[in-house]
Amino acid sequence: MASSENPDLSIIILNYNVKELLLNCLESTFKNKTSSDQWQVIVVDNASSDGSVEAVREKYPQVELVESKKNLGFAAGNNMGVLLAKAPVILFLNPDTVVVGQAIQKTLAVLLSNPDFGVVTCKVELPDGRMDYSCHRGFPTPWNSLAYFSGFAKMFPKLALFSGYTASFLDISKAHEVDCISGTFLMVRKIAGEQIGFWDKDYFFNGEDIEFCYSLKQKGWKIYYYPEEKIIHYKGSSSGLWQTGAVKVERGTKLTAATHAASAMRIFYKKHYYKNYPPLLRDFVLGGIKMLEHYRKFKIITGLKYE
Repeated sequence: MASSENPDLSIIILNYNVKELLLNCLESTFKNKTSSDQWQVIVVDNASSDGSVEAVREKYPQVELVESKKNLGFAAGNNMGVLLAKAPVILFLNPDTVVVGQAIQKTLAVLLSNPDFGVVTCKVELPDGRMDYSCHRGFPTPWNSLAYFSGFAKMFPKLALFSGYTASFLDISKAHEVDCISGTFLMVRKIAGEQIGFWDKDYFFNGEDIEFCYSLKQKGWKIYYYPEEKIIHYKGSSSGLWQTGAVKVERGTKLTAATHAASAMRIFYKKHYYKNYPPLLRDFVLGGIKMLEHYRKFKIITGLKYE
């Protein structure tokens, strides 16, 4: 049964084999929900084999469950949840997160405060207290990507010329407009999401949030970062690609995730930048993505730190 028949917010959580993290996420969500909050909570399960569905059904009967027969990936999986969403605003929330305080309520208030805001995120914080840079980014243009992967962004974090992708030249302690946020905590007006068809199913895992934000900005919507509230993100718990994950991930899963990450880069580049550059540069960028993919897989195979 639904959390509310006339919700003002639909929360969609896409799960894949992270049962305990999912239960913790739901616990933090409902613990911080007040009697005045009209929320619809939807869990879409991507064919998990760890008992996630049974555990949610038993502990949270108020949650609407969608069970996929196969792993559809992030974009298609979340789109299944959208079909059930009743509210005018949707929050896409990762299962490997913990909601802190009034993060959901206050972010919703910020979104509704300005009709030009299509998407708003709160601050997404890693378990060690660092900010997850993905919640506050620029677009991965060829130059921004080169500056990021070459290390210049770390060397000159306050120079916009080199830190365009991480957007670290902006004051992360203050609210402001950004180009791109993360799908970890992405609150969007339903009308805005409908204009772009929500998540692009060309992406299986990784990159779909960049595409989402890029498409919204093309439609004239603003993307807004609101750091006064936060969630905690155990990043990498499904993919194993970051050291902040809370569960052990098999090497084969990590390698598959690395393949999808590289594929996402190619898809976005070809969709939006490929035709804007001369052939030599096009091939250079695609070659760089292939080299990065091999390098990341080498690190996974040899046990070196991925980040």
